[in-house]
Amino acid sequence: MEFANPRYLVDTDWLEDNLANVRILDVTAMLTSKLINRAEVEVFAKSHIPGAIFFDVPSGKGCLSDPDANLPWTWPKPEDFVATMARYGIDNQTRVVIVATTPREGLDNGTMWCTRAWWTLHHFGVDCAILDGGVEKWRDEGRALTQEVTMPPAAAPFVIDDNWRRGLAGKNDVLAALASATTCVVDTLAESSFSGESAGYGARKGHITGAINVPIGRFTIAGTAKFRSAAEIHEALAASDLLATEKVVTYCGGAIAATVDAFALALFGHADVAVYDGSLMEWTADSELPMTDPSPPATSSDDTSAA
Repeated sequence: MEFANPRYLVDTDWLEDNLANVRILDVTAMLTSKLINRAEVEVFAKSHIPGAIFFDVPSGKGCLSDPDANLPWTWPKPEDFVATMARYGIDNQTRVVIVATTPREGLDNGTMWCTRAWWTLHHFGVDCAILDGGVEKWRDEGRALTQEVTMPPAAAPFVIDDNWRRGLAGKNDVLAALASATTCVVDTLAESSFSGESAGYGARKGHITGAINVPIGRFTIAGTAKFRSAAEIHEALAASDLLATEKVVTYCGGAIAATVDAFALALFGHADVAVYDGSLMEWTADSELPMTDPSPPATSSDDTSAA
């Protein structure tokens, strides 16, 4: 089994052979109770792949987010994206490789920050790939690391893809998807979130009514920045009938993990996939939007019916 788009995922051998020909963006993040811990900057400073530049995707108003939005991690404005590409020395001829270090402890999965960066960069027109296995695989193989600071070179103004919004879904797109027989809405969070067993996001637990659950763990290996094999990813997509579905919309809590499932579909060439940018942070805040909480209702510990 092989990916339809193997160019989107590169290995450590390929990267070592092409260090001089790519721009490496390190999107390492560490999360504690869903809040960004700036220790990721220190992790990068201590050692990183030669030529890598720290690319702050994780912070709520990071380099690929709209600073004026009410929610964190929302899709950037085109003019902001162009300015960011100039700041990091990226033009339309630049080949970008996205890398991350996954903490040995903590709540994070390095792949979801890589896929969030890839999803945005790719749809704006950047030629980009993700390093499978991340910085830890590179390090564990004994490859070179450095503390040297790389300054981005000057670059021509980036020209964005005219169809840059094609991977983006809003609230109304989700409502239309739920009413469509040819579109599938996918919750990419853990089964405990989908079932309402865990606290979830916002005031309401559970999942968007009508969604199916395909957790990111079916595509990634927990505690690493490593994807599962092409055969395993294909099997997970086929089991949920996603490859045969005309259109797919994915969501999670804040549109980060949702990009893992979307990226998996892109690896196998699915042409119509969008990520719900507001995800549950937006959806749960609106009581008019349909949510399903399958968890049993809470019962009182006081039993006043006893004689």
